[in-house]
Amino acid sequence: MRGLYNSVMDYRRKRKLSFLTIGLIFLLSGIEYAVILPTIWRYLQLLEAPPYFLGLGLSAFSFSGLVSGPMFGHWSDKTRTTKTIILFSNVFEIVGNFLYFMGYSKWLLLSSRLVAGIGAGAGSSIFGFLTRTTLPDERARVFAAVMACRQAGLLIVKNWVKMCFMVQLFMCGMWLLMQFVVMVLYWDIPPLDSFPEQHMPLAEVRREEEEPLVMLEDEDRAVDNQHQTETPLSSEIPPSRPDSPSVETTDPFVNFSASREFLREEVVVLLTAQFITLFNQTALETMVTPLTQKYFGLGELGNSVMYSLCGVEVIAGFFLVRWLSRVLEDRVVLAVGLLICSAACVWCLIFLANPQGGLVFELIEFVVGVFLQLLGLPFVAVSQVSLFSKVTAEKTQGFSQGVRRSVGGLATILGPLWAGGLIGNLYVMLGMMMLLLTLIMIMMALSYEKLVEPIRVEHAQDSENGG
Repeated sequence: MRGLYNSVMDYRRKRKLSFLTIGLIFLLSGIEYAVILPTIWRYLQLLEAPPYFLGLGLSAFSFSGLVSGPMFGHWSDKTRTTKTIILFSNVFEIVGNFLYFMGYSKWLLLSSRLVAGIGAGAGSSIFGFLTRTTLPDERARVFAAVMACRQAGLLIVKNWVKMCFMVQLFMCGMWLLMQFVVMVLYWDIPPLDSFPEQHMPLAEVRREEEEPLVMLEDEDRAVDNQHQTETPLSSEIPPSRPDSPSVETTDPFVNFSASREFLREEVVVLLTAQFITLFNQTALETMVTPLTQKYFGLGELGNSVMYSLCGVEVIAGFFLVRWLSRVLEDRVVLAVGLLICSAACVWCLIFLANPQGGLVFELIEFVVGVFLQLLGLPFVAVSQVSLFSKVTAEKTQGFSQGVRRSVGGLATILGPLWAGGLIGNLYVMLGMMMLLLTLIMIMMALSYEKLVEPIRVEHAQDSENGG
């Protein structure tokens, strides 16, 4: 059936372009973060800001993202669109980066991070979009690729840090350019549950890398012979014309209960894992710059090179997880990641809290600790996001992802504040991090059997409820 064949091809094209655009958005967010992290300390010193402003500056971005994430996610669930949300949120990124470039005072710098953080809230809508337009068995691979794009931003800014003020002005232009990219290349393609099973383009996408495209036409003819009375999909698949009207016309939050959705054992475990891993990650990131300056005399350029090398490792880790997700369950990947993070924290407690042995040995101890911490990050990040998307309802996925990212945002607020106040007492700082990791390991062991995708009965329930 030529019409169905064309529809599948069109769906694939729009899906690929939309995913590419999302990758570019995360790439830009990584570039922005990589510029801020190694330079904000020196920037604040030039503005004669007190030391605690380091924690405030890093936390401000997360705070506004914490508030805007669920709001943007709720918006996308209601409308089943994300394109408008992305365009709207990018405006805050543009304004925030311009304010950072101006840099008249420490308060303007703080305000710039608050404004830019609002734009980061669109991530919840994007993850909701990815969940609704991917199959469960490919979701971890898609999430890993998107997260790797963000980490790739660390590599791009390696030689820009000396021009950090100009970079921020350049970032304004890049976010402005992204507006045009989104308008041209991004499509609000219909979600998975918008199509009857026999006309589901994603059923063909599943085999995209396994079968030649020409096979689709023969399969479409077979479908045509069995369903001659069916009306084929048009070659254009606008979001406003789903084959299953109830999905689009009914409020997804009818009969929705936040307590029923988020207080389930498996969801609590995953949200706790999100909080603890991001708390520990941001605490270590906050600690790293002052430590490298104190023990190794690294300046802005040296720190940027270090973060670039860290980016290479993390990207490699995401691709490793992308491959492992084909053969391992999400919960197994999560367990491996938590074990690696625990080993990293133990190493830091032993060797970094009070480094001994001279410059060479201290450098080796530092490199090993950072390597282990970054190695575990992709395992935990990808697996917990993928699992979370499977144990929460797809129809309210944007809001759920917003809640998840808000929990992570809270962690990225508290992590820098915790580390910023305890840079001189690493035993206390790292001891708390180890205690939190021990807690999540125990929680995961007790709830391991529940950390799987449940059998979906949502569509049957929705039909009975009229939605």
